[in-house]
Amino acid sequence: MKKVSSLSELGFADDIHRTLFRPIQQAAPPSPTQRRTKISVIGAGNVGMAIAQTILTQDLTDELALVDAKPDKLQGEMLDLQHAAAFLPRTRILASPDYAVTANSDVCIITAGARQIPGETRLNLLQRNLALFKEIVPPLARYSPGTLLLVVSNPVDVLTYIAWKLSGFPPNRVIGSGTNLDSSRFRFLLADHLEVNAQDVQAYMVGEHGDSSVALWSSMSVGGVPILSQLTNDKAVMEQGVLEKIRKAVVESAYEVIRLKGYTSWAIGYSAANLARSLLRDQHRIHPVSLLAKGFYGIPDDREVFLSLPAQLGRSGVLSVANIHLSDEEAARLRRSANTLWELQQKLDL
Repeated sequence: MKKVSSLSELGFADDIHRTLFRPIQQAAPPSPTQRRTKISVIGAGNVGMAIAQTILTQDLTDELALVDAKPDKLQGEMLDLQHAAAFLPRTRILASPDYAVTANSDVCIITAGARQIPGETRLNLLQRNLALFKEIVPPLARYSPGTLLLVVSNPVDVLTYIAWKLSGFPPNRVIGSGTNLDSSRFRFLLADHLEVNAQDVQAYMVGEHGDSSVALWSSMSVGGVPILSQLTNDKAVMEQGVLEKIRKAVVESAYEVIRLKGYTSWAIGYSAANLARSLLRDQHRIHPVSLLAKGFYGIPDDREVFLSLPAQLGRSGVLSVANIHLSDEEAARLRRSANTLWELQQKLDL
């Protein structure tokens, strides 16, 4: 009798995968024989340097390139990191205002962006960021035609759409950090409320990264046990009130950090490094990231919007989108998020 070495030989794996995930069209990943890895971080501000520092301490790359428009600050940041060489895994660190330093990157992380001026409209902010991205994205695509673009700059969903249009890359290779960090905050607050470990909580925030983000109550679980389905109707309604307060706390948490210290940095640093790890090491982990969402969950095929959905990430970028059950209300909120972003994009001079 032949010994079965894996479930895939029984023919189950492909059927299950088709049920759990919806695949997307992908460009071929880089050659697996390429041994050295390179990450470039565009923008040496608080967020960019938190990402760079986390990437270094987690030993995610052989080479790290930094790009910024301020040469003196950039040189200082590079030297400061190089002086820590005795305490870090061996990584070559480069820095230059010239995008040539990013050549042959596996992942380019964009953190640069204009900040909103008091009284400025969201559209005006986007127009200024559009002008900035026209200077950033084309040279990145030229020097690293096979790279994965990871956009962290805010407003991340529309800027990821802009990066996709400017790069000419297939959509699976352009990703926004989206609600990956929001979902981490969500899991932390849920775990605190339920008095469990955050690693045992499965819960996602999806949609637009911002005030209209959607909490997927219907698919929340702790240790594999669905939360709301275990409650009576009365208790479920009461608990949903508590959960909505948690969702609002997630949305407001970034504003609170900014109020207290002036900016956010460490959490987004860990979030971006977490995404880079899944991409570079082909981990096939599921992250809620901003991706081209047309055709998913009732979003019309003619709406080219990027917003966050739970997606499987690997060496060629977005591999598939998880088929998570959404309630009618959750699906409606997601489509409203898509419509808001679509209307905003139509006003851009792109």
